[in-house]
Amino acid sequence: MSFMNFFRRREPEAANLPSVQAMAGEAGMFAGMTDPNLLEFIRGGGSALTEAGLSISPKVAMRNTTVLRCVSLIAFSIGMLPLHLQRKADKGKADDHPLFRVLHRRPNGWQTAFEFRSLMQQRALVDGNAYALIVRSGRRIIQLVPLASKDVKVVQRPDWALEYHLKRNGAETVILPQSEVFHLRYGMSDDGITGLSLVKQAAEAIALAIQTEKAAARLFRNGMIVGGYLKHKERLSKEAYDRLKESMAENEGAENAHRWKILEEGMEAEDPGHSGRDSQAIENRKFQIEDIARPFGVPRPLLGVDDTSWGSGIDVLGQFFVRYALNPWFEAWQQAIERSLLTEAEADLFEAKFNAGALLRGSMKDQAEFFAKGLGSGGHQPWLHPDEPRDWMDLPRRDDLPTAPGQQTQGDGNEPS
Repeated sequence: MSFMNFFRRREPEAANLPSVQAMAGEAGMFAGMTDPNLLEFIRGGGSALTEAGLSISPKVAMRNTTVLRCVSLIAFSIGMLPLHLQRKADKGKADDHPLFRVLHRRPNGWQTAFEFRSLMQQRALVDGNAYALIVRSGRRIIQLVPLASKDVKVVQRPDWALEYHLKRNGAETVILPQSEVFHLRYGMSDDGITGLSLVKQAAEAIALAIQTEKAAARLFRNGMIVGGYLKHKERLSKEAYDRLKESMAENEGAENAHRWKILEEGMEAEDPGHSGRDSQAIENRKFQIEDIARPFGVPRPLLGVDDTSWGSGIDVLGQFFVRYALNPWFEAWQQAIERSLLTEAEADLFEAKFNAGALLRGSMKDQAEFFAKGLGSGGHQPWLHPDEPRDWMDLPRRDDLPTAPGQQTQGDGNEPS
């Protein structure tokens, strides 16, 4: 079907209607070349037009500061936390396994672990899916190469196995088997194969926020912002008007702020203040921030919005963020690694784990009390080794520490009895 035939009026034939909907969806069916929604559809890269009158593509959505903050906060958290391959038997680091280095330190030749995981997490949030090519040397995984989500199409074969159609250089398509692609997807899905894009699901809220932002920008560009009023009971003489205008011009600028002004011929000054409409506009913009952040699970104070939860409650909010916003992604990463990067035999012995302890810890006072009780302070049964808190605090291990309170430091065996 040619490009022009797509816009030509016709009877809805049963054979042609599904192909039209598959290409554009119900919101992408236009009356013709003059349809005003067509330009927005093309600008949005094929994204459906929202009720607010905008097509929200991932690139457009990321220009909104709330979306940018939510995505960067989650992506950077995933990127900065240590990700280790560990043994299931003793929970020790499996640093002798080739995959340990790829996950923890060097995923490929040009990215750090932080950059790789942040990019993959960003794409999983915005597009719903993130892909990486698995590069092997023999059976060893030596690199993970990120692939642009827009260039990958997932297809399920008749035998239920997946294959990934990768478009290279804008034309050539390479079919990759499931064993060669690391696929991280958002947990919610329509088909169980690809994840839902949070940006697309929140498109209406994002579009409304962008339009509200544009309205505020147009007000500053085209509107008249009055600093105050000068009232006169009668008609002001030309001489007084000229003197007053010259006086006001001399007092313009930040360096002349809050200086007193001499009024002419009995004039009165009034401050216009803020109108109810101004307050409502500010309130609407705050509501849009909260409405966009809701699908991402990011609390208001972490978005820089004024909130009474600041102070002692911020530790609890941080824990809330980890438990309800990050924990599902921890599990998505860990299980995707087990599915795509470990063999069945390896999965019985090893597991990937994020160390979120640094984000879940309370204040230094709370940590000190926790460590003291764990080491046996106050008559508690000790259940921590002294080296464990030192590891958590990034301190080196010491050989002169007892293993429990009351236990004497072990010497070299030459002490007098």
